[in-house]
Amino acid sequence: MLNYIWIGLILLGLFAAVGNDISDEVRDTYRNGKVLEGTLEIRKSPSAIRGTWEGDLSISRDAFNAFYGAERTDADVRQAVVIATGTDSVQAIHLPITPATPAWWREIVKSAGSKERLTGTVTLLALAEDGSTARIGFTLEPIQFVKLRAVTQAALDYAGIAVNIALGLIGIMALWLGVMKVAEEAGLLLIVTRALTPLTKRLFPDIPSDHPAVGAMIMNIAANMLGLSNAATPMGLKAMEELNKLNPKAGTATNAMITFLAINTGGLILIPATAIAVRAAAGSGNPGIIIGTSIVGAGCATIAGVAASKLLQRLPRYKKAMEVSHE
Repeated sequence: MLNYIWIGLILLGLFAAVGNDISDEVRDTYRNGKVLEGTLEIRKSPSAIRGTWEGDLSISRDAFNAFYGAERTDADVRQAVVIATGTDSVQAIHLPITPATPAWWREIVKSAGSKERLTGTVTLLALAEDGSTARIGFTLEPIQFVKLRAVTQAALDYAGIAVNIALGLIGIMALWLGVMKVAEEAGLLLIVTRALTPLTKRLFPDIPSDHPAVGAMIMNIAANMLGLSNAATPMGLKAMEELNKLNPKAGTATNAMITFLAINTGGLILIPATAIAVRAAAGSGNPGIIIGTSIVGAGCATIAGVAASKLLQRLPRYKKAMEVSHE
């Protein structure tokens, strides 16, 4: 079912992106093929640097906003440009992206061929007698399928992130599964399990107290309480695997699974080690100040989650569903 949900979300994102791109084409948001005029203050002319012009392009705020049909800038535009000359009057123009570049052009360049500059064609409209300034008209490269590109790129980026996370968990899972095996062989897991038997019997009455799932759940909850979320993940997966072995209807969550999931989702914690490390790395003066509030907040969330789980388990509708599953 989760696979269908993800496919549905991806398709929804693609349809929304295509819809936005069609809307941009209809409204001509990026003014593809339209000529924008400006004044070029020439710093270097063709006679100085092998057939190219360098200078600063100036466009008034009103002219810029009127061209794009919205408030795209709140100040006059002054942009460095390079123009490559040729044998005819239509030449290539390059606009390097700098902090002084208007925010709208910096947004456009994300979908352009180069992320460092905008390119297009330019026509010399008028040249001052002293050669210091020129009036030019230029057309930027066409910008199309902006949202669709963004969605597909995000999908690829997050796919790469998912692979990195999966590979990163291999070492942690191997370590903690090994620790659990050592603890089991040494009898330590049995001791801890017996000590917590009164609590686990109340939370998971359907699970035998000596079942491997109990040990995995205890290890998972302990790691979570210490703020070691990555270390808790393999134990959580192992616990769910063991709980599923007791499940009379594989693929349907049992009461024990739901209660365990509620505890994990509540995030019961004593030492938020990961959050403290992030705050310390960000330069916090007192990174450990969140311990008290984390305990109270996570405790309330866990109690609410477990209470909701136990309450719903008693409702006739869900009890009947579980009886059907047991049959």
